[in-house]
Amino acid sequence: VQLQASGGGLAQPGGSLSLSCAASRGIFTFKVMGWYRQAPENQRQLVARVTAGRDTYYADSVKGRFTISRDGAKNTVNLQMNNLKPEDTAVYYCHASRGIDYWGQGTLVTVSS
Repeated sequence: VQLQASGGGLAQPGGSLSLSCAASRGIFTFKVMGWYRQAPENQRQLVARVTAGRDTYYADSVKGRFTISRDGAKNTVNLQMNNLKPEDTAVYYCHASRGIDYWGQGTLVTVSS
């Protein structure tokens, strides 16, 4: 299974970006899909995740600003990021698990004026 992430880039503080992660196989097999991020000199941290039953979890730092969703028709997990802050700057990685973990390549998000 391959995960292909896209949608990173540069945004101003208060702006928005949308990330998408496309799976090479149907996402219905994944119990959990999510997004992690890693800032320079920091450990990779969970940002948000969604289960097959569409239960969601968000890190406190992004609650109310980010929205995660999974689209079975398109085999994607998406992250809508609003009201971006400089501290959201990081490389974002998509993740999927069905007992075995899969990772996409990172996509850089930079929030700067």
